[in-house]
Amino acid sequence: MRKRITYSLLLVLLISTKSIAQETLPIYADYLSDNVYLLHPAAAGIGDCGKIRLTARQQWLGVDDAPALQTASFHAKLDEYSNTGLGVILFNDKNGYHSQKGIQGTYAYHIDMGNENLFNQLSFGLSFSVVQNERDQRTFVNDPAVSQVIESDFYFNADFGMAYHKNGLSSYFTVKNVFLSAKNNLNQNFESFNLRNYILGGGYFFGDREKLQFEPSFMFQYKEQTAEKIADVNFKVYKTLSETQLWAALSYRRSFDGNVFGEAQYITPIVGVNYKNWMFAYTYTQQTGDIVFSNGGFHQLSLGINLFCTKRRAAACPNINGSFTY
Repeated sequence: MRKRITYSLLLVLLISTKSIAQETLPIYADYLSDNVYLLHPAAAGIGDCGKIRLTARQQWLGVDDAPALQTASFHAKLDEYSNTGLGVILFNDKNGYHSQKGIQGTYAYHIDMGNENLFNQLSFGLSFSVVQNERDQRTFVNDPAVSQVIESDFYFNADFGMAYHKNGLSSYFTVKNVFLSAKNNLNQNFESFNLRNYILGGGYFFGDREKLQFEPSFMFQYKEQTAEKIADVNFKVYKTLSETQLWAALSYRRSFDGNVFGEAQYITPIVGVNYKNWMFAYTYTQQTGDIVFSNGGFHQLSLGINLFCTKRRAAACPNINGSFTY
């Protein structure tokens, strides 16, 4: 009886979140680990280095079939004097009996309006992605009403964004899921969904490199279909020691309004270290609010390396000057 109730609850959650799951790559606090490109296509090739970033996220340790996400991304300018940036993201997102595997390619164009003493840049980016979305209930062996069900869809999606940077100021505006169409393996028809998500973000980097440097930032999301609003307030602090940079961040996220199942709040501390061209970070997220599925937190590891670095520009935020190479 207990298993039947559990399976029924899982089925209800799967049905109620099916449209949400089609939003391709989920939005967590990854962007705070020098991984802004995961969120904003205009960030492809935006800095002085090409960047490889790997992330592994696990929720609710000790819970079977708990949500897990892995991403691998790379982006860079074509060359030192080019205004063109290219990027690619691979991701695998699994949540119980639902999974998504996708690839995203990005083209970005950067307009340099500054000089060696002033960083001033306007950027535009467009991403196109293909995602396989699958729901597999064949392990529901105790309930024939829901077992032996497997559905698979292919989704095509696009994101568009722009960014503006001036010295320590960074700002982004991105529209995710500009168009989202799916092809179901049962009827072989394409169906369009309105899952547009408007994202506005910004931050400012300042301080004394010999002492401490700081970067307050925010991100605001508006999901058109559900009218849900999500706000992040973040604060990072940096300490530079020779060729090593230690940093820590604290992020607070809250969702409110809209036609969603309860409101949620998340507290996310992050610690990281940059050594020469290497980056490592650990992220922990604790959920609070109206709906809490588990007392356990969400854990994430991030590993990165900067490649093809060129001479750094004038004072700018860390996602522009991303290494210690001069």
